[in-house]
Amino acid sequence: MKRVFIIVLDSCGIGALPDASIWNDEGSNTLAAIRNHPNFSCPNLVKMGLFNVETVGGGVDNPTASFARLGELSKGKDTTIGHWEIAGIVSPMPLPTYPNGFPEEVIKEFEKRTGRKAICNMPYSGTEVIKDYGKEHIETGALIVYTSADSVFQIAAHEDYVPVSELYRYCEIARELLQGEHGVGRIIARPFNGDYPYVRTANRHDYSLLPVSTTMLDLLAEKGLATISVGKIYDIFAGKSVSENNRTTSNHHGMEVTIDLQKKDFEGLCFVNLVDFDMKYGHRNDIAGYANAMTEFDGQLATFLDNMREDDLLIITADHGCDPSTPSTDHSREYVPMLVYGSNVKGGVDLGTRDSFADISATVLDYLGVDQKDTKGKSFLKEVSK
Repeated sequence: MKRVFIIVLDSCGIGALPDASIWNDEGSNTLAAIRNHPNFSCPNLVKMGLFNVETVGGGVDNPTASFARLGELSKGKDTTIGHWEIAGIVSPMPLPTYPNGFPEEVIKEFEKRTGRKAICNMPYSGTEVIKDYGKEHIETGALIVYTSADSVFQIAAHEDYVPVSELYRYCEIARELLQGEHGVGRIIARPFNGDYPYVRTANRHDYSLLPVSTTMLDLLAEKGLATISVGKIYDIFAGKSVSENNRTTSNHHGMEVTIDLQKKDFEGLCFVNLVDFDMKYGHRNDIAGYANAMTEFDGQLATFLDNMREDDLLIITADHGCDPSTPSTDHSREYVPMLVYGSNVKGGVDLGTRDSFADISATVLDYLGVDQKDTKGKSFLKEVSK
């Protein structure tokens, strides 16, 4: 019974892509920013070959996994496009962004449909926006609407004044509204609570666009294979072709859920996103926190590796960068690492720099015996198979 586990270390890039200047991301390197911090201790990732990946440096002899550096063919640097490419879609156009806020006609229509005013409507840090607009929101009932350098429409509200279920309904309204020209990648519910300066809660919820074409999830589902989501995967693919959804509250919880899923008998894919690297540390320029989170993941990875079955395939990768050492708090246009591990996988195979994240999709489908059809990418299964 073949099982594939893809674990996405959300935002763990390894160096600027050649076109990074278009996004003002020259010199970004998320892994380089954290690896020398005293909080960073990842012996399992290093042993597998993380530092053996091209241009990373400091690799070990005889790494236990095969490894590669993946470029991104899609035009973007956000979570949605990155995960879609991992799943076999190459997006030729970037999703729309709003550096000056959303057009007046969009905001007015949103206000009309929700019956609430919108305040802010600017790119903003998620922690700062509730400090600056939280009091006005509570006093007036207006919703805090903001964006970032990514293709997102975010709605923040205090849970004591706008119940989470009601906030989710407003996000669904926004998702219906923001299609076509204004089809942002994600609508994000950002609930918070407490007294000033307020604290964001774990009840975040993302509402993504439906994937624009066929994904590996669709092809696996057509064959009756499992497509299990852990973390934001369900949201990123708008639930399409996901057979089981497991919500998580943190990286640690996400790995606990994943390790528990190892005990289940299934054939197909378990697709995992660990968002804390990005949300809690990359976007907040918290090098120490990011390094510590990697160390915690590495410890849980040891348990995961011990529990792998003979026909299990593990792929560890990322979806973009978010360099915490730069002045920017936004995603960065970077290469991502890939480690491939399992009883049937050779250790130490250097797959070099590959053109697309979509090579993961092609390889997963190849391993599970499913025709790739019109999804993108080139399988590397033959190169790493024993």
